[in-house]
Amino acid sequence: MFDDFDALSFDCYGTLIDWEAGIAAVLGPWARAAGAQLTDEDLLLAYADEEARVEKENPGALYPEVLASAFRAAGAKLGIPVSQADAGRLGSSVPQWPAFPDSGEALARLKARFKLIILSNVDKASFAGSNARLGVEFDRIITAEEVGSYKPSPRNFEALQEFVDREGLKVLHVAQSLFHDHVPAKQAGLQTVWINRRHDRPGWGATPDPGADVRPDWTFTSMADFAEAAVQDG
Repeated sequence: MFDDFDALSFDCYGTLIDWEAGIAAVLGPWARAAGAQLTDEDLLLAYADEEARVEKENPGALYPEVLASAFRAAGAKLGIPVSQADAGRLGSSVPQWPAFPDSGEALARLKARFKLIILSNVDKASFAGSNARLGVEFDRIITAEEVGSYKPSPRNFEALQEFVDREGLKVLHVAQSLFHDHVPAKQAGLQTVWINRRHDRPGWGATPDPGADVRPDWTFTSMADFAEAAVQDG
């Protein structure tokens, strides 16, 4: 299935790093301290559209600033005050967000066959903490800080295409988010793999509804399953 590709580009947060767990680890205690009867899923749903809006309206903002602004907006929507300390806690939390248990091993297996690229809505400093958790050296890291925009902006995928064209690589994009990744990747003419981390849960969680019909070329429910298929195929 994957003989045509010699590079894999990855979304990081939601695909390799469990950003929903990381966000809920801050929003959950904040909501409970306020006495709100809200589940983690309720909080993620309230937060998701706010982050996407902030990223679109402030494409040059660093990701910690995006997180803090989106938290304040979600709090206003829910009627719960968000202090400066609360907002800063989420903004600085990215390096503590856990990797999915299968991410590190899957990446190590895939690196034996493919060039590995990160295409992520993050800043360089925050990603450094996540990279340490993933334990693999990527061949190229493309951040929103570098590009000056956030996915689903086509600019991010143009930056990816410029790199792979320069290196003479055929890339396959691998991601969880239909909204941030699959819709714009397909519009850019890329083939995609959907890592459907939420296959056993309803709804979109921290990821907005894609708002468009999109059909990834392949679907797996874990990085482990994808790595097994990709490596065996080679």
